[in-house]
Amino acid sequence: MAYTPQFSHGFSPTLPVRQPDTAAPCSETMPPPLISTGPSRFPPEFQQDEMSAPSPGNGIIAATPFPRLSTPPGPPVFTSPIPPTAVPFRTSPASPQPIIFSSASALPASPQPVGDSPSVLFSSQKVLKLKKQGNVPSLGFGALISPGRDVSSGPQIIQREPHRCPSCGAYSNLYCNILIGSGQWQCVICRNLNESEGEYAARSKEDLYHFLELSSSVVDYVRTGNRRAGFIPASDSRTSAPIVLVVDESLDEPHLQHLQSSLHAFIDSVSPTTRIGIILYGRTVSVHDFSVESVASADVLPGDKSPTLESLKALIYGSGIYLSPMHASLHAAHTIFSSLRPYKLSIPEASRDRCLGTAVEVALAIIQGPSAEVSRGAIRRSGANSRIIVCAGGPNTYGPGSVLHSVSHPNYLHMEKSALNWMEHLGREAHQQNTVVDILCAGTCPVRVPILQPLVKASGGVLVLHDDFGEAFGVNLQRASARAAGSHGLLEVHCSDDIQITQVIGPGEEAHIDTHETLKNDTSLYIQMPSVEEAQSFSLSMETKRDIKSDFVFFQFVVQYSNVYQADISRVITKRLPTVDSLSEYLESVQDEIAAVLIAKRTALQAKSQSDAIDMRTTIDERVKDIALKFEALAPKSKIYQFPKGLSLMPELLFHLRRGPLLGSIVGHEDERSVLRNLFLNASFDLSLRMVAPRCLMHREGGTFEELPAYDLVMQSDAAVVLDHGTDIFIWLGAELAAEEGKSAAALAACRTLAEELTESRFPAPRILAFKEGSSQARYFASRLIPAHKDPPYEQEVRFPQLRTLSPEQRTKLKSSFLHFDDPSFCEWMRSLKLIPPEPS
Repeated sequence: MAYTPQFSHGFSPTLPVRQPDTAAPCSETMPPPLISTGPSRFPPEFQQDEMSAPSPGNGIIAATPFPRLSTPPGPPVFTSPIPPTAVPFRTSPASPQPIIFSSASALPASPQPVGDSPSVLFSSQKVLKLKKQGNVPSLGFGALISPGRDVSSGPQIIQREPHRCPSCGAYSNLYCNILIGSGQWQCVICRNLNESEGEYAARSKEDLYHFLELSSSVVDYVRTGNRRAGFIPASDSRTSAPIVLVVDESLDEPHLQHLQSSLHAFIDSVSPTTRIGIILYGRTVSVHDFSVESVASADVLPGDKSPTLESLKALIYGSGIYLSPMHASLHAAHTIFSSLRPYKLSIPEASRDRCLGTAVEVALAIIQGPSAEVSRGAIRRSGANSRIIVCAGGPNTYGPGSVLHSVSHPNYLHMEKSALNWMEHLGREAHQQNTVVDILCAGTCPVRVPILQPLVKASGGVLVLHDDFGEAFGVNLQRASARAAGSHGLLEVHCSDDIQITQVIGPGEEAHIDTHETLKNDTSLYIQMPSVEEAQSFSLSMETKRDIKSDFVFFQFVVQYSNVYQADISRVITKRLPTVDSLSEYLESVQDEIAAVLIAKRTALQAKSQSDAIDMRTTIDERVKDIALKFEALAPKSKIYQFPKGLSLMPELLFHLRRGPLLGSIVGHEDERSVLRNLFLNASFDLSLRMVAPRCLMHREGGTFEELPAYDLVMQSDAAVVLDHGTDIFIWLGAELAAEEGKSAAALAACRTLAEELTESRFPAPRILAFKEGSSQARYFASRLIPAHKDPPYEQEVRFPQLRTLSPEQRTKLKSSFLHFDDPSFCEWMRSLKLIPPEPS
């Protein structure tokens, strides 16, 4: 979703952790009430954009001389996700420190950027009072909201109705002024004085701290299922939210072997109480019956058209069992997958008939079941999203939503438009049934990503590309089915009247909610979310409407959803930011990494094609120059500008962005670029930051890792390096180290263990590629590093201080190992913009 007038799932290794605002929630410490007389803020209009779509999978593919781990197939190894570590992983560029790592220890991680709620991250912790200074477009101000973060654990829980402002709809919170005697509370958003029906009446302000909403910035209001009229709760929500596998049966033998291996391992890993269904599709749709265990038995429907009501009734009301708990159907499922046979006809992969759309329609009908499933006048409703997981090896070329085999056919564009509309409609139907559709693609056959995107987008699912159906595919198959999700999601944003939201990017669309009759001053923004999940986030860009007079501005984010345990949750997150006149004080409060991710999302939104991406590189150049022009002065006795000291990390992050896979030329195929872009626009801060700027870790003797800047100077022949670029992780082994068999094996094993733990709970799981210095695939690693080998030695040492630990002979050898090419270094790029490169902080 992109909302614009456009209203067009972090850690920071280098930023200091700033303390959250901790003012006591009492009247003595609150600013005096203000009565706003400004005009009402009306939410701008939404601008739709393509949605979530992840990236290549998570297999470990090793180039010569290491064995390829993806072939022959072999079952994927599934492990339970580990919780995030609390061990700090923070090194200064000027003084790199070794990080102790072992398989038994917690994984090093960067510290939380700022604030007491990782669900909301602001680009700065202070707001400029002057509108002219605060609304500089090149830098901007905004926030990243992760509605589904920590949905499984959650913060403080309140099992009662909240107090809401009858004027604007905001919730009572720790920043409200409370009149202790009467219990009246003043809304921080509209300044209206409201009644609490005596609940907040207290003898002293200390007594108010017993109310969680008045002492914590994040609270969950919970209504359990048995309090909702017309709802029948289930003892285990997983039994009421099934998973249906929709499997492409038009595969050649090598791909089929990989797929069978992954499917067998997947069903062995599924919870015994999970209901599962299996549907195969090619030219027809085969719905497998679990009532017959000894053989694979299925009911077959034609794939050239949508299933008729009569055929669906015959299927659903028949004697077959199409959804069954895993503990009762495990043997039957193994029999079904073992019975799969390779495609027999001599037709190219891209031209084979695949009725993917019809198969998803049938899967939705199976999940919905008999329409008359009513007990005592109450309709059973799933407490969580059901899932359809499509295992696709090629495009949808047959039946509804299909496109012609040949893109050169004169009628192709018309059919493509019709297919896009039909797929979006099918996705909306799935969403209405609380069903998420994920599509996991694999193999070498183009799947025509643009046709499939509307289906996953409208349903709240994801689309993932894999190299094959092997280990990477199997890992994502498990993670797609197991990730916690909420349904019926709604994000509500309230801001102080001085602030307006100008752009929203993320996995949702504007919800048209008419509150004018009940809330006369409601200027909040409402966003409907098809699914509420950990790995998602919304990017909000904001501006000040006028010069700010007050000392604080307030923000309240309310996430409403039904969780997997069938409880209605209203998560209320309230933030207060101080306002300042001082430009230097404001710049010191800017969170470089969060601000850079917000800029990157706004930029990637415009990069819909390769030519757009090239234009966006120029936009990045202009943006960096404008930031220096607006916030810094000319250098002494010079005609070039210094970059603001408070933003020293930002230019390097944006340099990574313009060179990387989102805007650069690293990714060649347009489908892959589209998948990466859509994933990035919806991704959490953690993954977004890694997709913008890779994280570089050098292996040291004794099982330690040292975090270093992602420069090509890290390519030292006696070292092993791990580079985490979000959707890909690279393991690079120097030639000298590779020549020592024992040391290289130990280093490679440590790097692989680190890579797996870095991505243990990441979805989609990234590819892990391993290769040694001098191999043809090593270029994938080198292309994602900043080329600093051409810089003068003093500049190299300032930005890559680890060089000082090398002997003169080692430095000479390192310098001679680089080949000449024309890509500028970071310092050369900055000087080409007439800017002085900022020194690392």
